[in-house]
Amino acid sequence: MIQKKAKLDTESYKGVRDFYPPEMFIQNYIFSVWRRVVESYGYEEYGASILEPTELYKAKTSDEIVQEQTYSFTDRGGRDVTLRPEMTPTVARMVAGKRRELTFPLRWYSIPNVFRYEKPQRGRLREHWQLNVDMFGIADMKSELEVISLASALMKSYGAKDEDFEIRVNSRKVMNYILKNVFELDQEGASKVSRLIDRKDKMEAGEFERQAEHLLEEKTESFLHVLNSKDLDVVISALKSNEEEKSGIGEIKEVLLKLEKKGIKNLVFSPALMRGFDYYTGIVFEIFDTNPQNRRALFGGGRYDNLLSLFGEENIPAFGFAMGDVTIRDFLETRNLLPSFSSKTQVAVALIGDENFEKAQEFTESLRKDGVNVLLDSSDKKVGDKIKFADKLKIPYVIVYGEEESKSGQYKVKNLKTGEEVVVELDKIKSVLKA
Repeated sequence: MIQKKAKLDTESYKGVRDFYPPEMFIQNYIFSVWRRVVESYGYEEYGASILEPTELYKAKTSDEIVQEQTYSFTDRGGRDVTLRPEMTPTVARMVAGKRRELTFPLRWYSIPNVFRYEKPQRGRLREHWQLNVDMFGIADMKSELEVISLASALMKSYGAKDEDFEIRVNSRKVMNYILKNVFELDQEGASKVSRLIDRKDKMEAGEFERQAEHLLEEKTESFLHVLNSKDLDVVISALKSNEEEKSGIGEIKEVLLKLEKKGIKNLVFSPALMRGFDYYTGIVFEIFDTNPQNRRALFGGGRYDNLLSLFGEENIPAFGFAMGDVTIRDFLETRNLLPSFSSKTQVAVALIGDENFEKAQEFTESLRKDGVNVLLDSSDKKVGDKIKFADKLKIPYVIVYGEEESKSGQYKVKNLKTGEEVVVELDKIKSVLKA
């Protein structure tokens, strides 16, 4: 007896997405703004494989990501391989590999897809795409100012206003210094508190305080006072005199002041901002959505000057960020900033009669040579149904092509939105479509 094969499920793998044309339209819009803005700042695109040796992430990425969130496996050659969970180690590897051939400073960007085994939820999937922007070769604050300004420009290019988002700024140096010198924690204790701070927004306030008390005991109250402050003076008051510069406070002051002079006003000092990756060495920042319906971090980054040492190379100063497509789409959707779907096809040609098919093909080819995106509908539908079909596909114009048009060389171009028609010759059609 022949057994029937079970039907395959039409659902995609959990935590990833299918992009039907309307979704792909939005995705391409997000990508187009990314490319336009970063290229206006002089950044050049690079790319790399989604596969990397697992050791690349074990060396410097956070333990949580490596142990719990990576898609890792052993290939047929016995090598440990990981689907990239982020792009920064990859770009560091690429720069280290050809640093003697490259001209610094480098301004590079990429739009990779990345993979993390996480619980799917709003703003967080198991596969997403992200814009990576990195500057290599500038050790002073010019890179912070340029890259954070670029991040702000990206948000504005999507139509966001200052009040729609905050730019939160901190320095890993500050909390590292305070945990060691003010709260007198050893390296292991400071590391545990740092990881706790990084998870703060994912926890209930009471649970965070309970875990903080377990680590800091009687110092918990003063720790929370510093951590929850958005005032630099509160953090400075926790330091001994003459320790302000050593702690990295001076860097934050300068960054905030110079960004404000550039006209960026929605800046917030945030001692609780850590960013999860272990490779950050200085200023870190985060773009935070202020909408009550979507209060969350959208994206961020920071300075990572030591990453190239993993490859046996002398360090190169670097500053960068990654901006995910899922969180920015949620942001745009919440504020009704997503564009309406429109077809890339400019005109549909509705064929009348199969005997005119070859001439209709020649006609549409002539339009394509003139740079027009055209669909030839040669189906057996009635003309009225072909026009409805074009309208449903959001194609803005339609031309009916039959015996009369074939002989006269005159074509009625109908605007499906307004209902208006104009009669023109072939060489005038392109100008009508652009009107």
